[in-house]
Amino acid sequence: MSLVQVNTEGGVYPIHIAAGRLNALAQSIPASTTAIAIVTNPTVDGLYGDQVRRALEESGKRVLTIMLPDGEEHKSWSTLNVIFDRLLAERLDRKALIVALGGGVIGDMAGFAAACFMRGVRFLQVPTTLLSQVDSSVGGKTAINHPLGKNMIGAFYQPVAVEIDTTVLNSLPGREISAGLAEVIKYGMIYDSQFFDWCGANMPALRQLNAPALAYAIQRSCEVKAEVVSQDERESGLRAILNFGHTFGHAIESGLGYGQWLHGEAVGCGMIMAAELSALVCGLPPAHVHAIRELVIASGCPSVPPAWSADKWLELMQVDKKTEGGQLRFVLLPHMGKAVVQTVEASAVREVLRRFESSTQE
Repeated sequence: MSLVQVNTEGGVYPIHIAAGRLNALAQSIPASTTAIAIVTNPTVDGLYGDQVRRALEESGKRVLTIMLPDGEEHKSWSTLNVIFDRLLAERLDRKALIVALGGGVIGDMAGFAAACFMRGVRFLQVPTTLLSQVDSSVGGKTAINHPLGKNMIGAFYQPVAVEIDTTVLNSLPGREISAGLAEVIKYGMIYDSQFFDWCGANMPALRQLNAPALAYAIQRSCEVKAEVVSQDERESGLRAILNFGHTFGHAIESGLGYGQWLHGEAVGCGMIMAAELSALVCGLPPAHVHAIRELVIASGCPSVPPAWSADKWLELMQVDKKTEGGQLRFVLLPHMGKAVVQTVEASAVREVLRRFESSTQE
């Protein structure tokens, strides 16, 4: 088993990475827990619900399951209230534990519910997609979407642990694997150029679910995110670099309608666009732009953005958490493995969008 430690003011907790961790979940249940609420969706519950319930029941605590609809489009207030309604109906108290069993949507919503219920109860992250294992389950970001923007309503709230069972990836469709790989290769771009090169050399093995390659990719991704989050829990500075490609990516998700593209697919395409912007604004070498494009394509993510007007792109990107005083701010790469956050003039963004016009599709 690999162990990565996260150290923040909001909590110090382990990330356990190994095959078979679903069977060991009782080890991460605090002794004072009075009841356990599993938050999941029908797809994940059908695959792993019984296994997880058996593992949690070993703790001797009462275990109940809260079922949410599947999909990014359900990451909303109304769905969040499904969790609160059940927690209140079952009379769970402040020593209850919420278990997030699923991908990024489940993790975000269960974590946000934990942050709010009784003004804060403990929760355990059990991510079941590659993207949630390497990104959204680590660092304590929880949120729901608003029609005007993605993840605009939420809280920073750390789990008691993150339990990553690598065997669950075998049940994922290829599209979900590609979406997760976009976030994996992001860490190489923003923080560790040697890891970027490793991803390039091992991309075929990663897409084929080679166990040793995936285990290392997950471990290194979690290590990088833990290092960044431990220095900047609430995204007041350094942590913003984790959003490389996300300004364009979130615009794609909200503009197309949540769920049309997977989050990782939108981020993958967004990283290609952000690389072009980096070349224009801060001199990212053309060879690095080319390498980013080729690796995103090799991961299986889309490389061609929607064919929208520049005005529509800019309007969508105004609803971004990095925007300050109406000024667009982007995560950019001066060179591979180094990221900065800076204000970018709309004229520069328009120039990059113009370069994509010839290759875009609806």
